[in-house]
Amino acid sequence: MQADAIIVGGGPCGLSAAIALEEKGLKPIVIEKGNIVNSIYNYPTHQQFFSTSEKLEIGNVPFVIEQRKPKRNQALSYYREVVKRKNLTVHAFEKVLVVDKQENGSFVVRSKKQNDEEQKYETPYVIIATGYYDHPNYMGVLGEDLDKVFHYFKEAHPYFDRDVVVIGGKNSAVDAALELEKVGARVTVLYRGSEYSNSIKPWILPEFEALVRHEKVKMEFNAKVIEIKKQSLIYEVNGEQKKIPNDFVFAMTGYHPDHSFLTNMGVEIQEETGRPLFNPDTMETNVSGIFISGVIAAGNNANEIFIENGRFHGGLIATEIMNRNKKWD
Repeated sequence: MQADAIIVGGGPCGLSAAIALEEKGLKPIVIEKGNIVNSIYNYPTHQQFFSTSEKLEIGNVPFVIEQRKPKRNQALSYYREVVKRKNLTVHAFEKVLVVDKQENGSFVVRSKKQNDEEQKYETPYVIIATGYYDHPNYMGVLGEDLDKVFHYFKEAHPYFDRDVVVIGGKNSAVDAALELEKVGARVTVLYRGSEYSNSIKPWILPEFEALVRHEKVKMEFNAKVIEIKKQSLIYEVNGEQKKIPNDFVFAMTGYHPDHSFLTNMGVEIQEETGRPLFNPDTMETNVSGIFISGVIAAGNNANEIFIENGRFHGGLIATEIMNRNKKWD
């Protein structure tokens, strides 16, 4: 199957790149291993965005809601509508396995569909917009592989009347702790930092601090997890080791991009930052014809690029591709 470009990843930044290319008269194909905006689908059910709705817009399609900051379900509805209005070609539930560069400079992209059928695409350009949400940062402690340990938080209801530890001190950890306390879980938050993170959304920190003051949530700073056991958890604070009853653990320790997927294509990764080597004016990597879009460009610092700035990468890519095509005409 031929395509003007293959976009790997159907999140907002991948969809934005597809729209930008189509506006230039090209016909890209978006390949997504889940459904569109799969990362947003995996957000907590009642998640509210930090950004206002207009900063999440793509393709000049208005994102109109009554509130200033949309919630997860509103964003899912919006991006579905964008795909329909723009008539984007999205191959959902299809996983890209390998991207091979040919001698003529084009690429062969091989993928597998949900029914295990393999698919082959040929294209002059590949855009990687895979984000980072699928690859959590592991702590490397004993017991982290137990079934009671999760790196994603969806809903609080199952944890009513349970002893729950939340590991982390940024937005995802605080959001999870608030939801868990609300349904009646006994919550302890363990954070290796010495004070609250500056990145916590300002409208939720006062609520969380109030819960801590009233001893409805136990907050431990300078805390280091030592071991997770089936019915307990051991951690250390300032040299003092503590053991607490524990039924479930949410390790909200962040995520990182899939470096191996990129390096297998020949894309170089900066060792210190985890950033792919790319030209910020065009988003093209060191491999001619392979571009990146979205948070993957930030490397290990996922707080540097969001939907609201990553959505513009597609325009840079589309302009570069069209300029290159004009030179070949």
